[in-house]
Amino acid sequence: MAWRKASLEFTTFGHNGGHELGQDDLAAATSWVSRWRAGAASDTLSADSNTITMESASDTNGVRSSGNSASTSLWRPLRSPTFRNLLIANVVSDIGTFMQNVGAAWLMVSLNAGPMYVALTQTASALPFFVLALPAGAIGDMVDRRKLILYAEVWMVTVAAILATFTIGGFTSPLLLLILTFALAAGDAFESPTWRAVLPELVEKEDLAAASALNGIEFNFARAVGPALAGAVVLLAGVGTAFLINTVSFAGVLFVVARWKRSAVKRATPPETVAGATRAAIRYVRYSPEIRILLARSGMVMFFASGLLALLPSIARSISGSSVSYGLLLGAFGCGAVLGALLLQRVRYRFRADVLISSGIALFGLSSIAAGLLREIWSLAPVMLVAGASWVSFLSMFNVQLLNRAPDWVRARVLAVSLLVFQGAVAGGSAVWGVIALRAGIRQALLWAGVGAILSAASALFLRVSDVGPDLTPWNHWRLPPFRADLDRSVLVTVEYDVAPGRESEFLEAMREYGRVRLRDGASRWGISRDLEASDRYLETFIVPSWDEHMRQHDRLTRADSELEHRLRSYTRLEPIARHLLYL
Repeated sequence: MAWRKASLEFTTFGHNGGHELGQDDLAAATSWVSRWRAGAASDTLSADSNTITMESASDTNGVRSSGNSASTSLWRPLRSPTFRNLLIANVVSDIGTFMQNVGAAWLMVSLNAGPMYVALTQTASALPFFVLALPAGAIGDMVDRRKLILYAEVWMVTVAAILATFTIGGFTSPLLLLILTFALAAGDAFESPTWRAVLPELVEKEDLAAASALNGIEFNFARAVGPALAGAVVLLAGVGTAFLINTVSFAGVLFVVARWKRSAVKRATPPETVAGATRAAIRYVRYSPEIRILLARSGMVMFFASGLLALLPSIARSISGSSVSYGLLLGAFGCGAVLGALLLQRVRYRFRADVLISSGIALFGLSSIAAGLLREIWSLAPVMLVAGASWVSFLSMFNVQLLNRAPDWVRARVLAVSLLVFQGAVAGGSAVWGVIALRAGIRQALLWAGVGAILSAASALFLRVSDVGPDLTPWNHWRLPPFRADLDRSVLVTVEYDVAPGRESEFLEAMREYGRVRLRDGASRWGISRDLEASDRYLETFIVPSWDEHMRQHDRLTRADSELEHRLRSYTRLEPIARHLLYL
């Protein structure tokens, strides 16, 4: 779910040269600022000196992803008390966030800030995600996630309280607003990967898709209610009151997180450093083909999908020049997202995940094209209803697919990489479609954005992922030799295989796949060689930066990797022999 306070985001549309702004200007700020947001092998050792026995895990069965699991109700995740309480608390929290966004936009306009400050507010909102997301994901996999979330929430409520106090007291300046915008966004960016990573801890694996859909419903409901409520509050009681309400809205989330009795995660391996954990995240994504495919597809889709919602304010202005039109279209989009989440639960067990994702993307592309052609509010509202439904369907499925392929030790980091891809695609796409709309017109921009989205849906034909998620249960079954090596030295591991005659090609094919597992879990280099004097003897070699990292490499094995080891064992005649050598 959208378990995080969104950073201050606001878009201004000009100022009045120092005159006091009226009700129409406030209504415009209320609606135009409601920007959309998106709510993702062990080396063969034994206890004795250097021989091992490869065992097949006959009891290991791949866990099917939620796309093919037994049907589950949309509301079943609510049986989890922590999930249910967080969902309720976040409805209030996200409404407060959208009120904060509207109030900040109104305040910046009221302060007669120059164009530089207006432009820098967007930078202050987005920059923390690019700077902090990956290190934050690394830290989220290293420490107690509950405490990290709690500390980040305390940081953000403190910043929100400072902003409310200064605004009520009349001390806020454009520079101070910019600084506090950055501070609030920094807290949001720091906790976002961890928030997303804890979802599998709160619900069963087969309920992930339903939980993700409920997240979409909650966020879109807040997006529909928050700006409208903010407009009324700012008009009747002032910007400071809106900021104060946002500050109070943190209370529910803080209370639930503080009372959450999260099970302690015990690891036998040495703790990682932030730099090492960050490198491990990049390495894991690099050597995980299905995760790379999901990230590539989501980035491609978001680049084209960003066109419609980025240009929606311009569409609304061209219709009537009133902020009411934009509010209606945004409300239709939010209602569509809610309906889409409900519909997704009914159809996601009947079709492959790729089919649902591609269908949602194609429908969104058609909606973009239609939005560029239609010029009446009564015809655009149904289009936005379809767009909202398709939007939540493909985003929800992308998120579940990613969660099902990221083991717990690296989950927050993988989601941080996903966040970077998402933010980059949205930022780049919005800028590109804005430039195209400026030069060729809104209709042409939406036409090409829609066509691009439809074409990106066809990427499923050659960028496919399995509906069956891997079993990510830890499988550290090999004991390390009884010594502790120098932590600052690289370790060379060699494994000697005696391959059965006629099975060489099959062995090499499986071994290259096994090499990807080695590199994914910690090796910096990997290779396979054949003995020139004994053609049936092969030597696998790989280098690990330190002995501690090699210990972690063992701990990162999963049940899914056991199937590959079993295949390798079927191609050999004798037990493989592993050796560990320390670089001097």
